[in-house]
Amino acid sequence: MKIAERMRTLFDLRADPLVITNHLRQDEKMAGLVQAYPGLRLPGAWDGFEIAVRAILGQQVSIKAANTLAGRLVKAYGDPFQIGEDVGLAYLFPGPERLAEASLSEIGLMPGRAEAIRTLARAVLDGKLVFSTAIRLEEIIECLTALPGLGPWTAHYIAMRAFSEPDAFPAGDLGLRRAVAESEVAMLTESQLRQSAEAWRPWRAYAAIYLWQHYSSFKKEGRK
Repeated sequence: MKIAERMRTLFDLRADPLVITNHLRQDEKMAGLVQAYPGLRLPGAWDGFEIAVRAILGQQVSIKAANTLAGRLVKAYGDPFQIGEDVGLAYLFPGPERLAEASLSEIGLMPGRAEAIRTLARAVLDGKLVFSTAIRLEEIIECLTALPGLGPWTAHYIAMRAFSEPDAFPAGDLGLRRAVAESEVAMLTESQLRQSAEAWRPWRAYAAIYLWQHYSSFKKEGRK
């Protein structure tokens, strides 16, 4: 049953896409996206701590760079993992007990970001941050931003992925700001995007998923 519950969270199987899309399509901007990409869900996480660490690794770097750092981290601190045949899985992601006092300098991480990961790990070990506990969005953001090195973008992204919070919204995200402006050059200000997103409550996290999908599509098309 525990595995089944985690799978429901991972694939957002508790969501009702009709309720969400019926609400979002009331907004002119979102109506076209809901029609273009029907049924998008909010991807969860098998392990909230891993997602939180990866969010920190992804701050202000490309996805490729973040994945490189994550690969170095699991090789340096994760436990080797084998299931017989080579299926591309070599290590288990290190838990908070392994990273709470880890140097992390050897993987090429800046000191501030390394300390953010260590502080996050200690908060989990101390019980100050529990990913399995359902708490309000405001409490999640307050708890996360109280940790050094975690700003609003990181906190809202962790709330989306690790807590499956349907109204989390990283308004400072460049991709979201460009997606609403429909340009790879121009973008809305964070304040403008946050104002537009008020119409998408209480499903702003789903709106973000639609906007990221839209931004990815028009980047591939080379639209300006």
